Amino acid sequence: MDWHGPAARLADLVADPDSRWLAMVASVPRHQLVPRWWERDADSSDWVLRDGSSDPGTWMQAAYSDRSLITRVGALHADHARIGDRAHGRPTSSATMPSLVVRMLRHGRLGEGLSVLDLGTGSGGLTAYAARRIGDQHVTSLDVDSHLTRAAGERLAELGIHPHFVTADATEHVPGTYDRIVSTVGLPAGTGLRPLLGALAPGGRIATTIGRTCLIITGWKHANGDVVGRVEHDMAGFMVTRSGDDYPPELTELFATARTTDGEDVSTGRYPVVDVANSWELRSMLELTVPGVALAYEELDDQTRTACLVHPDGSWARASAKWTDPPEVHQSGPRKLWTAVERIRNRLNTEGSLPLLGAQVRIGPDGVCHFSRGGWSASLGGDE
Repeated sequence: MDWHGPAARLADLVADPDSRWLAMVASVPRHQLVPRWWERDADSSDWVLRDGSSDPGTWMQAAYSDRSLITRVGALHADHARIGDRAHGRPTSSATMPSLVVRMLRHGRLGEGLSVLDLGTGSGGLTAYAARRIGDQHVTSLDVDSHLTRAAGERLAELGIHPHFVTADATEHVPGTYDRIVSTVGLPAGTGLRPLLGALAPGGRIATTIGRTCLIITGWKHANGDVVGRVEHDMAGFMVTRSGDDYPPELTELFATARTTDGEDVSTGRYPVVDVANSWELRSMLELTVPGVALAYEELDDQTRTACLVHPDGSWARASAKWTDPPEVHQSGPRKLWTAVERIRNRLNTEGSLPLLGAQVRIGPDGVCHFSRGGWSASLGGDE
């Protein structure tokens, strides 16, 4: 199978002509790292298995497109599924889209002789690019999933790439010390971030997202243990870290209440219903404003849009309307969740932007993230 041409075209697509990552992308046979993957069934919420060896044309097209490929749904790896299998649930691992991998590597500012930790092994793509760039002896890849670290290790070894792999829960323990850390999972601010900060060497640099946001944060570690940096003018929608085989169950009963029950507070919303989860800046600002909100959204054939928001404290909200009509809003609980969304949208409409991108960030050794820009400030990860 001739993969060199497709890999070269992918490299041209995701890296500049003078980029040091251009040759790295062109030299890695991505299809060998993703022999199987899941795709959403167009007619249902199920996931359908795709097997590369059974359809080489589709395999090459998928592997050398700038797209993420889902490799695990719930607890079921595509590697372990049988032809014809379907999966149900949330994606729990993927081969990240190559352009985003290159962007995260650039944010990480890797260099000769510097040790780097790739947090979130996935299919091993970032690990492969980094190892080809600075030498595999300087690269460590960590994932909570032993199959991912084992499979990536075996597949990269076949390519002559031999980085170090570690299976561990990064929210509990990160062995070793590193000059650079690049994370392709969303880390929880607060206690879940402490082990990773402890593994960053003084003077070292981290590039990561924070769970439930799409903000890419970069920073340098100071002698006092603080990481000081900024929110990049760039965004990414990474999966949040997990500690087990799957994510904890969502607030199913509360979502059911939100979808069907009349709220204690009923009103007409000011703005059209929006899919908050896919409105990245809005979703990120909501997490800083009301941490822990879970989201659901659907749009019917008649253009009726419904957004539901729930919070572990029992708060919930539902906004529903046809297309851009003002929505009917139902809310209950100690927090008015849709009101919080509308306040953020009002600020966006009034000022033309939100203060997130470009904000200064300080992360203390306790993992609490402090954001500031102009007269605005917020913290995430502390006691509420």
